[in-house]
Amino acid sequence: MLSEPKIEHRDEQHTAAIRVHVAPHEIGEVVPPLCDEVLAWLKDKDITPAGPPYFRYLVIDMDEELFMEAGVAVESPVEGDDRVSAEHFPSGLYATAVHKGHPDELEASTAELLQWATDNSIEWQMGQTAQGEAWVARTEFHLTDAEAEPDMNNWETELAFLTKINDSSS
Repeated sequence: MLSEPKIEHRDEQHTAAIRVHVAPHEIGEVVPPLCDEVLAWLKDKDITPAGPPYFRYLVIDMDEELFMEAGVAVESPVEGDDRVSAEHFPSGLYATAVHKGHPDELEASTAELLQWATDNSIEWQMGQTAQGEAWVARTEFHLTDAEAEPDMNNWETELAFLTKINDSSS
């Protein structure tokens, strides 16, 4: 189930993340542990997360491979290393909606948000490359703590995709 989509301004947000190339069928196995790795890395450096873990889809080719980022927001830029990098989400207007339900249903909720944007003449900050669709910020924020709520059917995931809408507040 997807909440009513909306457009909202977001300020630039610094993150710590690990980037990875992954086959579409491997996302659930490969990417979630990377968030745990980033959280452990932050803890080792005594850095407090400033938001929930996220997955960002950087380049999408659902027939071949995705280039993704798994990370966590932080208050200020971090100094990365050979595994964890300092990244950020740019300021701008994002189309957002919250998916409530099993992660296996996220693909349908994403399609619903993309269709809502098409129906409302909203364009994304993305382009086509030889490797697939390259997105500036197509992100899933994992709002539910899996340890506190083990029933995946009750999980909430916020979708936040950067639009091309001119943002006079940035």
